[in-house]
Amino acid sequence: MKTRPLGQTGLTVSEIGFGTWGLGGTVGGSIAYGPADDRESLRALHHAFDAGITFYDTADLYGAGHSERLLGEAFSGSRNRVVIATKAGIVSVRGEQDFSPAHLRGALTASLERLRSDYADVFLLHDPPIELLDQQPDIIRLLENLQRAGRIRAWGVSVRSPDEALVAVTRFGAPVIEVNFNLADQRARQNGLLELCDRQQVGCIIRTPLCFGFLTGQYAADTPFDPADHRRRWPAEQRQRWAEAGKAFSAAITPLAGQTAAQLALRFCLSYPGVSTAIPGMLTAAHVDDNAGASRLGPLPAEERQRLEELYEQHRFFLGDGR
Repeated sequence: MKTRPLGQTGLTVSEIGFGTWGLGGTVGGSIAYGPADDRESLRALHHAFDAGITFYDTADLYGAGHSERLLGEAFSGSRNRVVIATKAGIVSVRGEQDFSPAHLRGALTASLERLRSDYADVFLLHDPPIELLDQQPDIIRLLENLQRAGRIRAWGVSVRSPDEALVAVTRFGAPVIEVNFNLADQRARQNGLLELCDRQQVGCIIRTPLCFGFLTGQYAADTPFDPADHRRRWPAEQRQRWAEAGKAFSAAITPLAGQTAAQLALRFCLSYPGVSTAIPGMLTAAHVDDNAGASRLGPLPAEERQRLEELYEQHRFFLGDGR
């Protein structure tokens, strides 16, 4: 497993990280990828560690803190050998938010208890309205104070869109951002965000690198998702576009013997120097093996990356006005 610096934070992370949203299952009424088996989740976490995955992304929202508890259980004896990012600010599965300093301070304390740790490597605001950072400058002051106090090692913003990420970096000096990016959603490349992160050495965490699993080739528009799986809530036409996207991108380049669709999608993300780590969701040891293999294969050749960029420009993979 190769590693990359997380911007200028001083942290080094595995270039394939572990997204733990799904590990929260349906605890607390959460909607992720349906029910999760804790024993299988712990096996996947331990297997990921053995495979060299050192970066784990979570949030207090995931399973009402259950994902954090599993991380605490898995890594209580090896805390200094992993990098954990957690998030706060979304206070319910309905999307209600609270980014007040008092709430953030209390949320961090609760997260650390669940993580069985006295610090978080990265503490992220969880998809705040970007204008809120202008309206309430005490939010960033709190994050900086938490870092000085040693409660966190770095702070950042998980953003709702790549355009908001540009604002977070250029206007508010966020040293770490978390943003959507994948073969079917290349907005972070189009708007110059990835280039900016590379140039200014901003830690860039890529979420949804497999587009909710659709880029693995394992799902279709009519896949019978669990009622607690968020993919069931997307319109059938949107699911169809995502399912077809994976096939189109795979067909656009010369097949590599043994390479899976997931590995192609992850290698695409890793082909940009501005990317620090990509965090596919994983639920099983088999998922870990598939995703970790992308690091061994390395970034895509420049000509293949360009071909995939051109294919994206020729299609619309999102309903409505989005890409």
